[in-house]
Amino acid sequence: MAIFAGIDCGTQGTKVVIVDDESGRILGEGSALHPLISDASGRREQQAQWWVDALVSAFGRAIDAAAVNPEDIQGLAVSGQQHGFVALDEAGEVLHSVKLWCDTETAAENDWLLEQLGGISGSLAQLGLMVTTGYTASKIIWFKKQHPELWQRLATVLLPHDYLNFWLTRQRVAEYGDASGSGLFDIRQRCWDRDTIDKIDSSGRLWRALPPLVSAETCIGGVTAQAAKRLGLTPGTPVASGGGDNMMAAIGTGNIQPGILTMSLGTSGTLFTCADAPVVADSEMIAGFCSSTNNWLPLICTMNVTSASGAVQKLLDKDVSAFNQALEQADPGAGGMLMLPFFNGERVPQLPGAKASLHNLDADNFTAANLCLAVVESSTYGLRFGMDLFRQQGIAVTEIRLTGGGARSPRWRQIVADVMNCPVVCPVEKEAAALGAAIQAIWSLRVAQNPQRPAREQLQSLCERFVHLDEDSRCRPDSQRQQRYAELYPGYLRLLQQEYGVSL
Repeated sequence: MAIFAGIDCGTQGTKVVIVDDESGRILGEGSALHPLISDASGRREQQAQWWVDALVSAFGRAIDAAAVNPEDIQGLAVSGQQHGFVALDEAGEVLHSVKLWCDTETAAENDWLLEQLGGISGSLAQLGLMVTTGYTASKIIWFKKQHPELWQRLATVLLPHDYLNFWLTRQRVAEYGDASGSGLFDIRQRCWDRDTIDKIDSSGRLWRALPPLVSAETCIGGVTAQAAKRLGLTPGTPVASGGGDNMMAAIGTGNIQPGILTMSLGTSGTLFTCADAPVVADSEMIAGFCSSTNNWLPLICTMNVTSASGAVQKLLDKDVSAFNQALEQADPGAGGMLMLPFFNGERVPQLPGAKASLHNLDADNFTAANLCLAVVESSTYGLRFGMDLFRQQGIAVTEIRLTGGGARSPRWRQIVADVMNCPVVCPVEKEAAALGAAIQAIWSLRVAQNPQRPAREQLQSLCERFVHLDEDSRCRPDSQRQQRYAELYPGYLRLLQQEYGVSL
């Protein structure tokens, strides 16, 4: 066996997979939770040490499940939640708890930066995307303003996955894909943007604190003796560059060439695809990130998917099985019932203050089954809105790789296929980001061993070996239902226009 590890440090916890490169099998998995610091101000933070402790715990559980000797592991890579801000001093000590992607306490700082860049159009022109509160940049501004004494000690800015790389190797580096979500990065030129950085800090401290960038197939260094002892690894075990969780999930779903789209039916919804050239969109709702495959990864995120269906489940006191049974009892269109599912506001379209609402109710259509179907249809229409934004940029999609809790519902999968008018299939492995990290770890070693073979070709071969599709889950558009949804979807768009003045 040739054993590798993939690590995914998410918001709720850390997951580890152990894979065998020779058989293309996952040998074992492990996970561990981390707490969250939150309050009414919008503060959402974690301690970096929690990630390390969770990594050690999850790693040990994965090793036990795989029944392998950790000293035999030949390489590893880390996937991490995007956009967080880890501040290190010269000695490598973390200066402050880590503000996360979901932290909104820095909204005023982001508004200031967006104004400095010249608004939405200026940000698109300067960086290739619009800076948002979730990105790293506003967190840095907040840190500088709120903690001037700590700012004077700032030596390195890292993202969450970069910090775990630092803990493993003591190397302070960043990778293009994850860095492109910082709000400090020009996605077209693949570099830190000096003009934006100087707007935040003209002294040069922030510029000097940004780590060097490495390409996706790079081995950044070996595991230190100290980290190796805690994990049971051989000192010097190679560590690949890793990347953001969406970038690693793209690899872990085989989404490494144009035409494939990964769609997550999770608490929120994400859509991302591979592009061979930068996607600097007409719409600020598309985040034109770089990928962790040396390409680009245009991405859209909606806020209400299983969070919305979960609210209806709770209201009706239905478990997942009963909810899915109710979906089968209603016909497309939910008897005319239509929902705007904005229980958490919305990001695409940009309606942070929006509220959920039900429309077209009458004595005949007001049933539990129609309510269940209406929330699923409306959440899917929101994802279709994002898909249409992609299509307006000339991005063609031939297959959707569906992930997340909602993907377990056969009816919901079919609705996605019919609404999007595109085939849908689920990957077998649910931990796509951790698997993507393991694949990237193997890729970095293979490229180093065989530099004359094109790197993209080697990655494609690895994805074909490791990414397995569940053919039992495959759904193709049904001609009658697809036509029905083609008639229904414009009604959702008209309601958006009527209620919020939004149009595609």
